[in-house]
This record gives sequence, structure tokens and C-alpha cells, in this order.
Amino acid sequence: MRLLTTPFGSFFSDTKAAKSIAAPRNNKSSKNSIHRYQACVSAPYASSNPARAATFSRNARCCSSFPTVFSDMDGSPSSSLLPLQRCKILHLVRHAQGIHNVEGEKNPNAYLSPELFDAHLTPLGWDQADNLRRHVIACGLSKKIDLVITSPLLRTMQTAVGVFGGEAFVDGVKGKPLMVENAGNSGRRAISSLDGLPFIAVEACREHLGVHPCDRRRTIREYQTLFPAVDFSLIESNEDTLWEPNVREPNEEVAIRGMKFINWLLTRRETEIAVVTHSGFLFHTLNKFGKDFHPLIKDEICKHFGNCELRSMVIVDKSLLGFGTDRTNFPGKIPRGLDLPSDIAHDKHPNAIGDH
Repeated sequence: MRLLTTPFGSFFSDTKAAKSIAAPRNNKSSKNSIHRYQACVSAPYASSNPARAATFSRNARCCSSFPTVFSDMDGSPSSSLLPLQRCKILHLVRHAQGIHNVEGEKNPNAYLSPELFDAHLTPLGWDQADNLRRHVIACGLSKKIDLVITSPLLRTMQTAVGVFGGEAFVDGVKGKPLMVENAGNSGRRAISSLDGLPFIAVEACREHLGVHPCDRRRTIREYQTLFPAVDFSLIESNEDTLWEPNVREPNEEVAIRGMKFINWLLTRRETEIAVVTHSGFLFHTLNKFGKDFHPLIKDEICKHFGNCELRSMVIVDKSLLGFGTDRTNFPGKIPRGLDLPSDIAHDKHPNAIGDH
């Protein structure tokens, strides 16, 4: 499985065609290819069927409007075509600014400070979350997402509910709040879960484990009081048994954990999933992809995320890990009737002329 970024989005796939998508095109050779195509398809029909020759000539002229697509007319595709039911759209988000980001930029040794335990968002971080929220609403993304997955740390859950959660929670309204008032010293009003998305906390997308207190989580019971409508059922231990004070998780192990997380996402039934996670986790996981791509594409995939940055990408399931169901496919032939496609008819009856 690989990740492919094109002008139409970013894709995890096994294709090796990505270089040709991003490679610069030669317009002159593109035009020559169109002329060769026009000559090849028109000549066989010119004497026997002038009308058909004219049709093919028009098609060739139409193709000339897309020189970057039709620069190589040897029949080899320069992109990938995959069934939608084998794809999932991921909206990857790094958490907004946390107190550890501020102190760590001033002094990297601050990351070792116990005072940064399970770092919460800064007021500026909340402003970043508010701006991203406005963006996902304005572009219609909030209506497309089926599920929000968040790392079970305070800063990621605050970001997740701030960006993808409901409006302010009102006492007496049916349902639990996604976040209670002033959760994690936020100074923010409670956030409603009414008519909102499901939120699931998942350990697999946490930041580097160990040593840094800011990356150590609280107990799940504490989180359940702060984020009542978030689902913590996939987390086995109440205590943080993954974080060790003297051992920092190696980069390669973060990447391996990230790949397992990607494979787990393929088994989900949801089609569009938002994942709110961390810089290190995203960087080392995504760097497993794109090694044989154009440098610009690899940079789009692998560069570090800014605070509260969102990038949308597509996972392609070529290993059949997922369910392979799609909400838009339709089987046709309802009701059933006679149906002989023209290409099959031509094979069976090569002297037939009509195309339908």
C-alpha cells in the first residue's frame, strides 16, 4: 500500500504511476502526440467511411485541449483508477497549539518538565481550532465526515471536539456534552454532542510514547468526566501503561504503529474519517509512503504538520482488509430486461456497424 497525491487529492495505493502525474510535460511533444493520434485513428476510416473519419478527427481535436493528460498516446494510463468502495477518505489534523509547544520552542528541555503533563491547548490554540472549525463548515466537510478519531490526550481531544463538535451545550438538552465547561483549564463553554458525529479515542494514534510528560495521558475515568460523549471503549487500560519515564519510543516503532493504525482504518465501515493526532505520529507514519514519487508529491505527503493543519488524503485498500461496500454503487437491470452491449455485439458480429 502506498500514498499518492494528485491534483485531485492524495491516495494511499500500490501504483507506481505517481511520477508521471507530477512530472513536467513538454507541450510541443504533447501536440505532436495529438497529431500522431489524429493521423492514426483517422486514416483507416478515411476512404471507407468519411463520416467516421470526421468523428475521430473531432475527437482528436477535443483531446488537444488536455495536453498534460494526453501527452503519451500509447494507451498507458498516467494515473490510477480504483473502485470507490476500496477507498476511504482521511482528513488528518494535527492538534492546535498546546502549552508544551510554546515552552518547548523557548527551551527544548522544557519537554521534560512534569508541569507540562498531558498538555492542554493555549488560548491561541483554541483560536486555531475555531478557525479550522469555520473552514470545515464553510467547505462542507463537516457534513461529509462519518467519524472522528482522536488520540486520547487532552490537547487532541480538545482540538477534535472544538473543530468537529456541536454548538455550545445547553443544560436540560437531551444527550451528554462532548466536553464539559472549562475542561483542561480551557475557559470554554461546554460543547454539545446533539445531532453530532461519533467520536472515538484510540491509543494507536498517540504521539511518541515515553519520557516527555506532555505525552503521558490521564486515566480514562478522568477523561470520561471531561469528555462524556467521547467513546473510550477501545482503550483497554484505565491507567497509561504505554508511557515509560525513561524510554522514548523510537521513530521506526512510531511508524510501525502508524501503519497498523492505517490498516485498522481500512476495516472500519465509515467512508470519510477525521483523525486528530500529533506531529511526530503523522510525520513518521506518512514518511513510510511516497519514496518512489516525485519530490513535490512526497513533500505534500510527508512534511511536518503545523498546529491545527488539516490535510485530506485517500486510503486505497488493495489487500481486501476492508468490507468493500459503497453507498453510491447501483447494480442496474432493475427491472431486468434485454441487454447486449455494443462492444460484445461487435465481437460476436464483426460486420455490424452501429455503436450504441
